[in-house]
Formats: sequence, C-alpha cells, structure tokens
Amino acid sequence: MFKIRSHILFLLFPLLLTCIAAEDFDVVVLSGSEAGFSAAIQAARMGKSVALIEPTGHPGGMAVEGIHKDIREKNQHSIGGIAAEFYRDIAKSYGKSDPFSRMDRFVTDYEPHVGSEVIEKMLARYPDQITIFRKRRLREGPGGVSKNGTRISAVFLEDGTRIPGRVFVDASIEGHLLHFGGVTTATGRESNAEYGETLNGIRGESKHRQFERQVDPYIEPGNPESGLIATIQDGPLGSPGAADKHVMGFCYRLVLTKENDNIVIVEKPTDYDPAIYEIYRRYFAAGGTLFTPNPRLPNKKADLGSWHDLSANLYGENVDYPAGGYATQDRIVQYHEDITRGLIWFLQNDPDIPDRQRKKWSGWGLCKDEFTDNGHWPRRLYIRSARRMVSDFVHTGHHLRWPDPLPVKDPVCLAWWPPDFHHARRIVRDGAAYNEGFVFGDGGWSPFGISYRAMTPKREEATNLLTPTCPSSSYVAYGAIRIVCTFMMLGQASGTAAAMSLDQEIDVQDLPYRNLRAQLLQDGMILEIPNAVDWGGKKNISHHR
Repeated sequence: MFKIRSHILFLLFPLLLTCIAAEDFDVVVLSGSEAGFSAAIQAARMGKSVALIEPTGHPGGMAVEGIHKDIREKNQHSIGGIAAEFYRDIAKSYGKSDPFSRMDRFVTDYEPHVGSEVIEKMLARYPDQITIFRKRRLREGPGGVSKNGTRISAVFLEDGTRIPGRVFVDASIEGHLLHFGGVTTATGRESNAEYGETLNGIRGESKHRQFERQVDPYIEPGNPESGLIATIQDGPLGSPGAADKHVMGFCYRLVLTKENDNIVIVEKPTDYDPAIYEIYRRYFAAGGTLFTPNPRLPNKKADLGSWHDLSANLYGENVDYPAGGYATQDRIVQYHEDITRGLIWFLQNDPDIPDRQRKKWSGWGLCKDEFTDNGHWPRRLYIRSARRMVSDFVHTGHHLRWPDPLPVKDPVCLAWWPPDFHHARRIVRDGAAYNEGFVFGDGGWSPFGISYRAMTPKREEATNLLTPTCPSSSYVAYGAIRIVCTFMMLGQASGTAAAMSLDQEIDVQDLPYRNLRAQLLQDGMILEIPNAVDWGGKKNISHHR
C-alpha cells in the first residue's frame, strides 16, 4: 500500500533548448542535508567533481536547523568518519576537548550557526571539486530528470539549469530525485502483515506521550454534532496493525533566547486566529502542564523540541506531505510556521493561559544571531518521514529486534537508535482527544548494520543512483535510521560508493562489498558494535527526536 511506481517517458528535447548547460560532474548530490554534505565531501576526497544542490542555501540539514545532537544510548560508539570530524570540530569551536571522551554521554551541545560554520569550512576545503547550487531545487516532475535506459544522465533545476552527471545521490528526505527518476517509493505506514512486523501500521494502544489530562475534542463541549476543535482529525481509530497513510508529526526545532542583546520578539501574526489554540486552553484548564523553553544550549539558548503529548508537533496535519507535489509541501511547511508563530504569541499573551505557565514563556524570543537570512526562523521544517525507496532488499523491524536482530551481510554503518516515531494522528477516542502512533523502542531494540543494498534501487529502475536518506526500509526500520549522525555516515557511504563505482566503471549494484568495506574502514567508519561496548538490549529509554 502507498507504493508509487513511475512509468515515465523522459521526453526532454523541447526542454533542453531552454536549459543552461553546466559542466559535467562525476557525482551530483540532491540536497545538502546531513547526508548530502557528507556525500559531497567524501566524493571530493576521492578525487571526484561534485555538484551539491541545496534548496535552502545552507548545507547541513537539521544539524544546522535546530537539532544540536542526536547522540545518546551509547551511540557515540557508532560514530565514525566525517560525522566524528563534524562533532570534534564543533567541540573545538567551543574550546572543548574530544566530545567522545565520556563513555556514556556525548558532552557537546551547540548553536545552529556554529554547526553551519563548521560545515561550510569543511566544504570550503574542496573549492576545485565541489560546486554548490544554493537556493535552487529540482524541476518538479519528469522534466526534472533525464534518463537513458536505467542511467540518469542529468537533472534540471527550476531555473532551467541542466546539471549532467555520472552518478547521482538523492540525499533529500522527500525523495524527489527517486520519484521523478522512476524509482519505486513508499509513504505512510505499512501494515504489520506486509513484513511480518509488530510495531507498524495503526497502533491499537499509544501510551508514549499520551494526553496527561482528558481534553474535550468538540467545539461545543460534550456535543459531537458541533464539530471538532482545531488540530483534531475526524475518523475512527481503525484496525490495529493496518496500513495507514499518516506519518509522524513535523515541527520546527526553534532556538530561543531571553538575552536582551540577542532577542527578536515573536510578534502576533497578522492572520492570528485564537480558535486554533483552543486545545491548549482546554489542556491548561484540565490541569495540564505544557512544554517550556530550557536554556541548555551555549550562550543561554533553548532548544524547543517537540515530542510531548501537546506541543508544536501538529499530529495528522502533515498527511499530504510525503507524496505531495511542491505546492502541497510548501503549503504544509507554511502552515506549520504560521501555527508555531501563533503558538508562541498565544502562550505569552492569551488571557486564558495560567500565570505560572505564562511566566515560563515570558521573555523568550528568536535569536538575532541565528538564521539571519530567514528572519531568524529555521529554514527547514523538521520532516521526520516522507518517501522511502522500495528495492530488492528492505530493512524491517526484524533487523533491530532484541535480543536476536536479523544480521546484515553488507553494513555500511550502524543504526544505533530505537525505532522512534512520534504520533501520526490526533483523533477522538472514548470522547476525548487522543494521540495515535508513538513508538519508542517498544519491546526492546538492538543496534544494527545498515545494508548497502538498502541504498541502491532495483536494477531495472536505476543503475547510477544511490540514496542515504530514503533507504529501502519499512516505516519501523526507518524510525531507527532517521537520526542526524546516522544520515551523515550514510552520506559518507554513498559518496564512497559513488566514487568507487565510477573508478571501476560499474553499476552501483555491482560494487563488490569487500572493496567498499575496506574503504569505509580505512576512512574511519564503524561497521560493527565494538567489543568493548556491553550491549545487552535496551528496554527503558526516554529521549525522543
């Protein structure tokens, strides 16, 4: 269910007449995400010319857009290569020692602009190899990709620029290059039956981050005929384990401050509608306590995460994003920004907010020194899940089950995180607001090797394309893969594979794993759980992303 196969005739001759010819590149990387910048650097280190297409203009993905670390549960032991370099350079920026010196906890938090500066410096070391196309994106539809048989020959940007290449890497979360290039993808949650899993599909019980207080969901309390208040979707729970098109909620990972010399006040939006925030009023009235800023970042800044029962995660409001076109996706991004800006103003000013809660939010604003080219607002919405490739090999919950994970014969790095997916819907259950879909390591989990085969499409669909960010995986397995540091390592692996397949003049599917493994190890990647780490399975965990 929710699989998309594109049978497209790539008839681009009329378009070629209007396109601007660019130089030929060995490797073309779509998106400068955590994986994208790493892929570009690795390919450049191996002597290849690289085109890096970054729509926001700022390579780094969520590593520079508000997520300052995804390192817990001993996963520092899995971080190698370019990812380790990044975190070490972050530590140096703050005059700190090796961030991996402690055995059980990563010790460096950082500000987004510092992460961005580190990545820009890393990329700048290869001025002759890496060309960055900033604030540009792929032309939508089949006109964005030119193919000869199973080989992509070029991509086209919206402004008409033609970028030819020999190997392509889709490092976006949305998987646009995969989709426009005719590769089968999946969105939504598969049924448990599809891959014999236990955590996929609709969740019969969602205990993680469930409402701490009962909230009446109806416009007129107690009257279903009056309709539902904002952020609650109509419809039944459905059958537990059944396939469903909803995916985990999105949010902005805001960075806030109270320092007078660095604050930008969040003004009341011009189209502010107080009715949108009724659920928050009722939550407070029922005795609930909402999330509040916590100044744990350097220079007294707060990382406003959203993983609570009621926060800036808009569960269910993103349902059309994963398979949507640009207009749909842009609309959903703007909707999240509008609601989040209004939420901050609401929590600081609405008369129905309890004094103790208003005081916790009072004085917080955006940071003058962050996201300076975007009104101090993050340039990326945190898209936790979109398209996933469907190849001949598919990672599933069996690869991370505890205590006997299904082994992988060709790992390119380790996924060291539990299956982690936030609620996907907010519906009515038993007459009250109900969050559905949260899973975080339920039943125990194990780190696992991510297969090279999960990065390569079916041979009949594309033979010179790799993806580190939309790997062939079920929704469950993707929930354990989708971590910032893991994406960096997968990006390095894709850059390595791209360069090696070029050197050997072979399809990406034919790259001998033994050769790839040797190069990855040489470049500092970690492919197995170190013997010194006592991993006995993990059942009780508390951190969410």
